[in-house]
Amino acid sequence: MSDAVAVTMAFHPRPEAGEAKPWAFPAPERGALANGLTLLRCHRPGQQVVAVEVNLAAPLDAEPEGLDGVATIMARALSEGTDKHSAEEFAAELERCGATLDAHADHPGLRVSLEVPASRLHKALGLLAEALRAPAFADSEVDRLVRNRLDEIPHELANPQRRAAKELSKELFPADLRMSRPRQGTEETVARIDSAAVRAFYEAHVRPATATAVVVGDLTGIDLDAVLADTLGAWTGNTAEPRPVPPVTADDTGRVVIVDRPGAVQTQLLIGRIGPDRHDIVWAPQVLGTYCLGGTLTSRLDKVLREEKGYTYGVRAFGQVLRSTADGKGASMLAISGSVDTPNTGPALEDLWKVLRTLAAEGLSDAERDVAVQNLVGVAPLKFETAAAVAGTLADQVEQELPDDYQAQLYARLAETGTAEATSAVVRAFPVDRLVTILVGDAAQIEEPVRALGIGAVTVVTN
Repeated sequence: MSDAVAVTMAFHPRPEAGEAKPWAFPAPERGALANGLTLLRCHRPGQQVVAVEVNLAAPLDAEPEGLDGVATIMARALSEGTDKHSAEEFAAELERCGATLDAHADHPGLRVSLEVPASRLHKALGLLAEALRAPAFADSEVDRLVRNRLDEIPHELANPQRRAAKELSKELFPADLRMSRPRQGTEETVARIDSAAVRAFYEAHVRPATATAVVVGDLTGIDLDAVLADTLGAWTGNTAEPRPVPPVTADDTGRVVIVDRPGAVQTQLLIGRIGPDRHDIVWAPQVLGTYCLGGTLTSRLDKVLREEKGYTYGVRAFGQVLRSTADGKGASMLAISGSVDTPNTGPALEDLWKVLRTLAAEGLSDAERDVAVQNLVGVAPLKFETAAAVAGTLADQVEQELPDDYQAQLYARLAETGTAEATSAVVRAFPVDRLVTILVGDAAQIEEPVRALGIGAVTVVTN
């Protein structure tokens, strides 16, 4: 080694890694506007794109009988024009702000989402407020949205994943429960929707007194109170009593429904039941255990069905909140989803059930638990790098009647959950005798092998 290199190395030692800074999910500041609108704000230095989420108390079970889908049509109409601006003018105004505006309806309620550069927040919030307080709902625009939705439905039914989801909801929930029917309505119900129905639903459920706005981003130099008073604060409406929430009931008796797709080269699997919502103490261990079962490429299900047997490109286990309420009337969907080649449908299901039985008999390993914690908790700072991710999670917490620090507490709870607790939770979540199995595939090829497995009575539907 030359003297010059030696001197350079002596004066320039290798840098050492510093101590990791502690991270916690951002805590919002809670308040309210004079019109009754609840407000959560969260200053995120450096996030120059501000995200705004508005939760409206317009759940799907509030839709009038026979008009399933009216909430979706109303949501789409809200973002497509007002009494002041036509759809084209409204879109142009948003574009000039560099903003995007979207809205969608789901079981807990309706969500309106805005993203805009911080420098144009005032103008964009004015457009959002205009959409909320003075939507156009013109006959021609509603008719166009209805036609668009009717055009979408055949494509959704042709999609094996969407078709399986529709059948699982129909099987699990009683017909009089809104969760048993497609979120965005059926051809029959959507065809009945007109501008009068959309406006009636809007007038019945959209008001600031029952709404919450979440604002997240770099608010440096922005007088947010003044901006909000001039925009969302100008939105007026009457008050209303909270709607009674019907309890969620379901029948998860073990059974199989085959949706016949003659000639299909693959079978879509969707295996599910209902479980607790996020208010239940078991939620964190269930998240951890479910991740070990089917949350990643190294999970139990993928190791067997993908790596060892080659039946599939991937199988996932997950829990999806349907409705979460502080009074215990909420529920989640616990499910396993994937697709396998048609000839191996029976063997794949047999091996999947073996994985569940082995998990119940032997439990998870400490190594599996440790990897799951690292993947779920360790990557959280990356997951919430954007203002939109933080705003969406805060809006979820509002929608599900959770405390503002719920997400932070969830990560702490995940980190302290032990292997035995995670095992117990996932075994209770996926009992082998209480799973409803939906198969979208060629019934002529898969019916007999599936019957031979004895995992429940088998029914074939052709529609």
